[in-house]
Amino acid sequence: MSGEARNAGPFSPRVALALVTGGIAVFFLVLWLIGSGMSDRQANDGGSHAAAKGLTGYAAFAQYLGKRGYGVSLVKSPGGLHQPGALILTPPAYTDTKQLQRVVDRHRSMGPTLIVVPKWAAYRIPMKRPDVKEGWVELGGPQVAEWKGFYDDIVLSLDHKRTRQATTGWTGARLTGQFPDPRVILTGSGAKLIPLVETSRDGRILAAYVADGGDYPGLRDLSLRPEPEVDKDDAHGDYPVIFIFEPDLIDNYGLSHADNALLGERIVAASLEGGEKRVAFDLTMNGFGRSRSLLSLAFEPPFLAATLCLMLAVLVLGWRAFNRFGPALLGTRALAFGKRALVANAAGLIRRTRRLHLIGRPYADACRDRLVRALALPTRLGANDAELAIDRALHARDPDAPSFAATAAALRTARRPIDMLRAARTLHSLERTLTK
Repeated sequence: MSGEARNAGPFSPRVALALVTGGIAVFFLVLWLIGSGMSDRQANDGGSHAAAKGLTGYAAFAQYLGKRGYGVSLVKSPGGLHQPGALILTPPAYTDTKQLQRVVDRHRSMGPTLIVVPKWAAYRIPMKRPDVKEGWVELGGPQVAEWKGFYDDIVLSLDHKRTRQATTGWTGARLTGQFPDPRVILTGSGAKLIPLVETSRDGRILAAYVADGGDYPGLRDLSLRPEPEVDKDDAHGDYPVIFIFEPDLIDNYGLSHADNALLGERIVAASLEGGEKRVAFDLTMNGFGRSRSLLSLAFEPPFLAATLCLMLAVLVLGWRAFNRFGPALLGTRALAFGKRALVANAAGLIRRTRRLHLIGRPYADACRDRLVRALALPTRLGANDAELAIDRALHARDPDAPSFAATAAALRTARRPIDMLRAARTLHSLERTLTK
């Protein structure tokens, strides 16, 4: 008969299922973390952008707009810069002006663009001191960005004065306020600039929009000077470009004053002109730009459906593998070598068919025939006469021995395995008594 053997596995099916399931879960978790960008460097690095919580960052202004009902997003991919709504650019002093110009030109057809000019050189404070929090910076001093080729008619001026000579404050958008550090003020000037915020003492421009032929009624209402008339032939339908020359008006350093936060919100609202309240803060120019990976796309529509189908297929394959858990079955010979193996196969067949009661009579007859040959009894004797002759020979050898005929009859009529085994052992013992 054919047989199969299975090697014992080192783990139970439950342990193997737990290992495989845990491994799959960790694998997909790592893929999701990589795709979502959680493997990138920390955004709160003390820089001058909307994810930084230091003095020169704009995280406070982004959170403030979010609390005021604006849809605020932090953009880390170049594709995210071209979406409807206001775009706030916070480029560093070393920004490539050609790239900055391309971003402004592409976004103008989708929404207003606010450019915050950098002023401070800041250094991150080590976390060794117990009173220092993550992202805190120390101001190293002012600096003026040299953006050649980007709105060449705009001139930046940095005033660094003593405390007594410092500017008292600012005015604009029907508000007045103070500077966090009035000794260092960055202003701008240009023929096409329409001021929105000025210094309260001498009227230098702190924030302004560019009069380039567009119609900007919201900003016109906030402007501090009349806008020059523009030929209607030069008019266009693009959104405005706004410069905030003094970053302390809306950075974390300046938002220590509530009037500064309200000023920034009014400028953003006027630039949107009643449109959808969506504001995007750019982080690509601050070193966080990255293209969208295939992993991130796999977990977003419409590719999410294919990803879910793939995960379901993996689960089905895993379930099928679990049901056949263990080493592969090894085929063996149909008939093994040797008499012992042959007997074992025959016994296994009888045991599996549950026909043990059928082997009692053949075993008794075979035992009787062997004793007839061993005792040299006449072959013409019938079954009963042969068993009686065996009993006479057995009584001559051992008067106390049980009757062979009675034991053989008990084996032939036995039905329970224990009764058959007891009778078979007795017959085997009687056979050994007569043949030894």
